[in-house]
Amino acid sequence: MNSRTSFDYVIVGGGSAGSTLASRLSEDPSVSVCLLEAGGDGNHILIRAPAAVVAMLPGHGKISNWAYNTVPQPGLNGRQGYQPRGKGLGGSSAINAMLYIRGHKSDYDGWADMGCDGWSWDECLPYFLKAENNETGAGDFHGDSGPLHVSDQKAPRPMSRAFVQAATECQHRETADFNTGDNEGVGLFQVTQFHDTARNGERCSAAAAYLHPIRESRKNLTIITRAHATKILTEGKRATGVTYRKGRKDARVTATREVILCGGAFNSPQLLQLSGIGAAEEVQRHGIDVVHDLPGVGKNLQDHLDFILGYKSKDTDNFGIGLAGTIGLTKHILKWRNDGKSMIATPFAEGAGFLKTDPSLDRPDIQLHFVISVVDDHARKLHLGYGFSCHVCALRPYSRGKVFLQSGDPLAAPGIDPQFLSDPRDLDTTIKGAKMTREIIKAPAMAPYRHKELFGVTDGMSDQDWERHIRARADTIYHPVGSCKMGVDDMAVVDPQLRVHGMEGLRVVDASVMPTLIGGNTNAPTIMIAERAADMIRGVKPAAIAAE
Repeated sequence: MNSRTSFDYVIVGGGSAGSTLASRLSEDPSVSVCLLEAGGDGNHILIRAPAAVVAMLPGHGKISNWAYNTVPQPGLNGRQGYQPRGKGLGGSSAINAMLYIRGHKSDYDGWADMGCDGWSWDECLPYFLKAENNETGAGDFHGDSGPLHVSDQKAPRPMSRAFVQAATECQHRETADFNTGDNEGVGLFQVTQFHDTARNGERCSAAAAYLHPIRESRKNLTIITRAHATKILTEGKRATGVTYRKGRKDARVTATREVILCGGAFNSPQLLQLSGIGAAEEVQRHGIDVVHDLPGVGKNLQDHLDFILGYKSKDTDNFGIGLAGTIGLTKHILKWRNDGKSMIATPFAEGAGFLKTDPSLDRPDIQLHFVISVVDDHARKLHLGYGFSCHVCALRPYSRGKVFLQSGDPLAAPGIDPQFLSDPRDLDTTIKGAKMTREIIKAPAMAPYRHKELFGVTDGMSDQDWERHIRARADTIYHPVGSCKMGVDDMAVVDPQLRVHGMEGLRVVDASVMPTLIGGNTNAPTIMIAERAADMIRGVKPAAIAAE
């Protein structure tokens, strides 16, 4: 480990945002950057082989996964929710489904309308392009020279194509590109997956894109893994460094310019609160001295609540538990190692849908993920045989939760309370979405794959029946944001430059700064935020991006 302890920039968290930011800031050889990451290098085979996510997502052994739980949720019959989050370089981009989705143009224009200058769709789009290396090539909506590989799926299953056809039979339009600003329609997801010869079919996490290729050559970049940040050091209202625990030893690094938190929607507000930055009464309750009374820290938590329809199938060309599939899986492993084009390259969620539950809406309000296996309780409950699932979520939830300290112990898990379904409008949208999804699955194109419906869902269910099912089984689809929201109001934590209000030398750069949840998956937007933040920190004018 590098013995240096003073740097220009100290970044806490090597996930999607932290990997991006550390790489971009260290492009300038005149500055020094230190990246602290609580997990490992994020480069083992379970990460590189996309289908191996099934070994990490459930949280057994906490492989590259914080595997958090929520507090009991009244809206979910008092159940505790499960919140897997990536632990290691690459963060959640190392354990997610690799889905490359930006959201809807109006999501970003909405941020700008709320006073977040510089964050409209037209201003964010150049940073999406800057990050992207899309195998379909460059154009008005895609880049082909960025670090982040974006690919068409290597070997989508026939049942996924049948799902798309079934949706068109229900009069939903097919789309080839969900990332133009208007994502309405059905199709197959693009994924963050390598498409070069050397690594074709491997996962392209943010670390694999931004950090692994340059970490040995950048002498001004120090990466310390297995380093759990415990406190932001301050002098008055200025952040000066970070203390961390590595093994059984405590250490510190100082920042002459800025401390930048990239811990995500749970860990960034937790570290602020542990450091005395948050609502005064909440930090004092745990014996922590108040450095800065900032009431919005940890508030405004938003997440996509997910409800799953599941089906058994006689088709074995998917992931399941049975002899035929096990024999076939061996062939897929060998083919993936050879050319990257087999079911091992699957994101599992192959089919996509962004639909309106009411034709009069101006944008989609539900998202569908069609998955080539039976998914039950985050793959923690397994089913014999083969099948498929379709997930549905309300894209812009009204419910708001919080992240809070459960104790003053910096190694303890944060308190997570999404307050799912606390606003009844979210339940209404989810019920409408579940009904629409079931109609798609019942369409003729899915007949060869549809054998038996699971989980007790039947024809003729009332809205009250749907509500019982949703409250009994729904949980997150892993998109928490908003707990250090960007804005200019009294509850904002950071300004539009992502600087913590009332502090100096301290920023937050991750999904927690989103003032509202975008209408889609959050990994690509988080990388975009970090790309945008890098230029803000370096003082590069946004217009310069378009000329590059």
